[in-house]
Amino acid sequence: MKKLMTLFALLSIAFLAACGGEDAGAENADGEKETIRFGATSGPYSDMVTKAIAPLLEEKGYEVTNKEFTDYVQPNKALANGDLDANLFQHKIYLDSFAEENNLDLSEVIIVPTAPMGIYSNVYEDIESIEEGSTMAVPNDPTNLARTLIVLEDEGLVKIAEDEDPLRASLKDIEENPQSLEFVEVEAGQLPRLVESEDLSAVPGNYALAADMDLLDALALEDMPDDYRNRVAVNTEDLDAQFVKDIKEVIESDEFEQIIDEEFKGFGKPQWMK
Repeated sequence: MKKLMTLFALLSIAFLAACGGEDAGAENADGEKETIRFGATSGPYSDMVTKAIAPLLEEKGYEVTNKEFTDYVQPNKALANGDLDANLFQHKIYLDSFAEENNLDLSEVIIVPTAPMGIYSNVYEDIESIEEGSTMAVPNDPTNLARTLIVLEDEGLVKIAEDEDPLRASLKDIEENPQSLEFVEVEAGQLPRLVESEDLSAVPGNYALAADMDLLDALALEDMPDDYRNRVAVNTEDLDAQFVKDIKEVIESDEFEQIIDEEFKGFGKPQWMK
């Protein structure tokens, strides 16, 4: 019996050691990661991971997995609790506020090309054709509405009060409206459908793509501030890790930009790419 117990104990130790070896397979002999677990929201940014980031990291010898999410809460929680190594789905304002509200220590690695807000119409072919009194659907949430007003001001369709922060502007801050546009405020996800019923509709890029709209069909596309562009995020403690440096390196590569130009037409590039 003693011999059987001893044999059982030895087999148990060997089994546990083997399991530990499999877990450690995610790292090399130097303790650096060999597997990178990404997370991204379903749609263009998940596609960006699988079509552009993962292949280039795999060329460096990494195994890359990508978990898709359908909400904007779980990707950061999964990153913070160690289920992910990096995520891609959010802009700076959201990242900073979410991390502060949930007491998470997350940091951005690099900004990526992002689908811009666009002004779409089935009535007009260009901005110059817009007639006085036209109706325009706009987002009713403060962030996307401010972005819309910046686009309209860039196109000369409105003028925002000079003493107002453009990133916080609302309809009440419109000082000039030379075309007497009539604004209809709706939830952002409904804006693609209102291209059919209103003269114009301002559609955020992610909703446009979800509705199979072509970004290049827009009468005007947003030249968004980098704060509104999406970025790769990691746990702050990993910022100096080799896998994070390699993520940044592949996104900064000419090969990455070529994939963006071919597969993500209409996406606005961050300042560092210009």
